[in-house]
Amino acid sequence: MARTSVPPAVGKEIREQLITWAKGQKVESRMKLRANIILDWLEGYTYEQTQEHFEVSEMSISKWRQRFAEHGLDGLKDQTRTGKPSTVTPETKNMVVHLACSKPDDGRQRIPQTEIAKKMGISQSTVSEILQSHELRPHKTEYWCGKSPNPLFFPKMVEIVGLYLHPPENALVLCVDEKTQIQALDRSQPELPLRPGNPRRLTNTYKRNGTVNLVAALSVHSGEITAQTIERNLEHNFKNKLN
Repeated sequence: MARTSVPPAVGKEIREQLITWAKGQKVESRMKLRANIILDWLEGYTYEQTQEHFEVSEMSISKWRQRFAEHGLDGLKDQTRTGKPSTVTPETKNMVVHLACSKPDDGRQRIPQTEIAKKMGISQSTVSEILQSHELRPHKTEYWCGKSPNPLFFPKMVEIVGLYLHPPENALVLCVDEKTQIQALDRSQPELPLRPGNPRRLTNTYKRNGTVNLVAALSVHSGEITAQTIERNLEHNFKNKLN
């Protein structure tokens, strides 16, 4: 016989909070599971049905149902555990976060965790734990694509994508790219700094402050590379190189 129990009556705000926890992208997986267990209960599902939905034990279902019935939403949160008190002061934690979110004056993108640990007199693992607790990931950088100022960008994009999808028969299709590492670039939009839950973000679009024009070609069959620098990267130069 399916095991059931009568769920408590809850208000609209509590139900909405449970749904937020169950579906939130930045909510811990354990909190998502607990919220889903309670939502199943409020919908009248049995123990066996919830076990099938989330592959969780009957003991866990019973535990979170009981804690929710006794303490409401607070019952789904982790209880304070006894143990050795932390030796890291709040001031030290704040300084670790400040250093991780700061940009060094020597041109580097970030301060390494090992350097932060040495500066603050704590271990690198402690630095990592502090950053994780604040959802900070200084080692990651994401890129976002700003809007191109070129009025012909969209028709050019359609033409190029169409060439890849439907190349002409017996045609020679060349893929041309630029090596951005040898250019002096400024991003077209300000950098979005590191903050809790989001890494440092840079736009994909940029403006050139100077460049080395290197024309290079790779023969994929022989592995031979042909390369030459030119003064200016103009259309006729490119066509001459193809010929």
